[in-house]
Amino acid sequence: MASNPILGTLLHAIGGVSASTCYLPFEKVKKWSWNSYWLVQASFAWLVFPLIVGYLTIPNLWGVYEEASNSVIINTIVLGAVYGFGGMAFGYAIKYIGFSLTYTIAIGLSAVLGTIVPLIIHGTLMEQFTKSGGLVVLFGLLLALFGVAICGCAGYKKDNDLKLAKAGNLGSFNLKKGLMLAVFAGVFSSIFGISLELGAPVAEIAGKYGAGHFEGNANLLLSTLGAFITNFVWFTVASIRQKTIGELVAIKTLGVSIWFRNLFLSILTGGLWYFQFFFYGLGHINMGKFKFVSWAVHMSMLIFFSYLVGVLMKEWKEVGKSTYTTLVLGLLILVISFVVITYGGMVEN
Repeated sequence: MASNPILGTLLHAIGGVSASTCYLPFEKVKKWSWNSYWLVQASFAWLVFPLIVGYLTIPNLWGVYEEASNSVIINTIVLGAVYGFGGMAFGYAIKYIGFSLTYTIAIGLSAVLGTIVPLIIHGTLMEQFTKSGGLVVLFGLLLALFGVAICGCAGYKKDNDLKLAKAGNLGSFNLKKGLMLAVFAGVFSSIFGISLELGAPVAEIAGKYGAGHFEGNANLLLSTLGAFITNFVWFTVASIRQKTIGELVAIKTLGVSIWFRNLFLSILTGGLWYFQFFFYGLGHINMGKFKFVSWAVHMSMLIFFSYLVGVLMKEWKEVGKSTYTTLVLGLLILVISFVVITYGGMVEN
């Protein structure tokens, strides 16, 4: 199957746009608790959309799973379930230290661990970087991490600028709790990348069945199934305890238009979350001999576009010139890193 690193990088970029905008619809959800919104979006992001797309793109989907090793299937699902806790911690971290800082720490850590750990597990860490073009890709990877760090610095400066602008009104800001949760979220979120990597044999079987560039949807379904199980159990219990479960069927109480709007926006969130990894799979298969950098590229794209969306949404309007300059520098370094990694992937063996 012919690869195209330029196309692969562009597809990762589309996934990054999808990921960086997936939680924006929640701002328009009315009279629903976070529990209700999360249950609906999680159901579509991690179960409904993966099943539908899997059936449409993988010939004889169940035949693929029957042929795959049970241990591979179980490990992929279990790691997907573990990843589910990372998403929960991510949300709480935002509450304590803000969006920018949480995104950079958690996703930056996820990018590193989700790339390096699978290579260590397979014993191919040195082998991958000694290929033709490997050092170029390594330089691009390090450059991406440096860009992420600069963006994180900009995020930290932004939080300080906004706190000063609010004359000391810190709200629920708690640096210690927030940092702990962000690190926890980063470690557990990286496990999703490891889950996809361990599920790669399933994708290879799907490729034999004629799935082509869509083969990654086979192992993606297993990873998201694990995440769905964790979140469905957790938020169903939380909804029952907090007595919000009734919101999901309270059509008359909320009004038909509000209920359907909430449902649509929650499904939209789920769709945006899922399609980031739909395009991740397409991008991954096109990265050629450097598929292992897909997770780092995807996470860096996610950070890049999340900050860009923040600028477009005027979240950086009140920051100082130094903070804004730091952000632009970080984004520029990320763009350069994408070009370097793509070039490295095009170097012939």
